[in-house]
Amino acid sequence: MKSDRIKFLVFALVVLLIPLPLSGGYLTNVLIFVGINSVLALGLNLLLGYAGQISLGQAAFFGLGAYGSGVLTTAYGFNPWLAMIVVAACVALFAFAIGFPVLRLKGHYLAMATLGVGVIVNIALNETVDLTGGPSGLSGIPNLAIGSFTFDSDVKNYYLVWVFALGMILLSLNLVNSRFGRGLRAIHDSEVAARVMGVNARLMKVQVFTLSAFMSAIMGSLYCHVMTFISPNSFGFHFSVEILTMIVIGGLGSVYGSILGALLLTLLPEMLRTFQDYDIIVYGLLLITMTIYLPGGLVEGIPALFRCLLPARKVTEGSDA
Repeated sequence: MKSDRIKFLVFALVVLLIPLPLSGGYLTNVLIFVGINSVLALGLNLLLGYAGQISLGQAAFFGLGAYGSGVLTTAYGFNPWLAMIVVAACVALFAFAIGFPVLRLKGHYLAMATLGVGVIVNIALNETVDLTGGPSGLSGIPNLAIGSFTFDSDVKNYYLVWVFALGMILLSLNLVNSRFGRGLRAIHDSEVAARVMGVNARLMKVQVFTLSAFMSAIMGSLYCHVMTFISPNSFGFHFSVEILTMIVIGGLGSVYGSILGALLLTLLPEMLRTFQDYDIIVYGLLLITMTIYLPGGLVEGIPALFRCLLPARKVTEGSDA
């Protein structure tokens, strides 16, 4: 749709202009993480918001992407770009393979199965000390480079991450407006009805699960080359809950809602550093509050609030007259 293209172009223009007045520094670094988290949230939203399949193991694919690229470049001398492609393909194949048995489950059984995948991956990252560095982490990861141009500053990394993020957002917008996207929404509403209408629900669920894992792996690779150091603590269950909270707050079944949720949940920890030991409680309270009072997330709640306030303002102006 023409309106969707205009929205995307305006959003892309804003994103590309943001670093100009900042000139690097702390805020630019935070916005790099907003870009990474936006794609992670978007991948989960395609799976949960559009297809209705919950996953509590999203951080596992993010971690596999990060450690895959990190190990290949530090231990085996791979070119970072080649490592990113190889790892993303391997993670996608892994997700496709486990997707068939795992996505036969529904509801809390599916949640527990994906949680199990996440826990197993996190334990493996901690225990394979010779390969991953274990709890001490993996260091010495090189920055990405194109020829002699190296992405070794906040501003350069900002544009690197957001070019990938904008590409993923554009892909997702096209996907959800395609026949495949309509099939996902049909599965979300009623899988039985979707099957009756000729939708291959089982294959489609595995495909969107694989796409979600692929997107997470790409962001994991970018994350490791931006940070140049990674540790298993960044890819645990806690982070999977954060990603889930992002899409619930932003809006399930909304591409831009994923970005809004990622923005808020990336900035929130920076504002709550004094309560960092209790941040999981804050996320839990946000999930409960949003589920009860704003089930459509902020992407629907903010316009609804304006619609409520606008008539009230007109009534007040009329009575004053």
